[in-house]
Amino acid sequence: MNHPPSPTRQALGLVAWVGFSFLAAASSLLGSPDEWYSRLNKPSWNPPGWVFGPAWSLLYTLMGTAAWLVWRQGGWNRQGAALRWFILQWIFNALWTPLFFGLHRPDLAFVEILILISVLTVTLVRFWKISRPAGVLLIPYLAWVCFAAFLNLTLWRLNP
Repeated sequence: MNHPPSPTRQALGLVAWVGFSFLAAASSLLGSPDEWYSRLNKPSWNPPGWVFGPAWSLLYTLMGTAAWLVWRQGGWNRQGAALRWFILQWIFNALWTPLFFGLHRPDLAFVEILILISVLTVTLVRFWKISRPAGVLLIPYLAWVCFAAFLNLTLWRLNP
């Protein structure tokens, strides 16, 4: 018989999943907006720099909460496949920043973000089947990544 995790274990699980999601931001140590980025031609609809911190803070919180909701439905034993998809999309999330800002390769970053969109879509569908709230929590993240892909493509095209 499978007992739900204790309240303490659930709280620790939530902190762990949200904390893990925020670790993707550490990839900015391998590249972040710099002089190269400031010199790029940007579209008029390019968000101001101050938007990204709050946006990603919210998205990482939603991501971690979604993973926690799935994890609560039987942990790794029962939900390992969906949680592995989550880890995979997290890896692609973390790879984009070093490609774009670190290597100054919007072309490679664009290909990578298309892979992220695909893997994230699979993750969202798998999460939705396990916990509809978990799936819903990933929708803003998917929307933001699609916007980021379009911005990435636009920056690449404006700066050949």
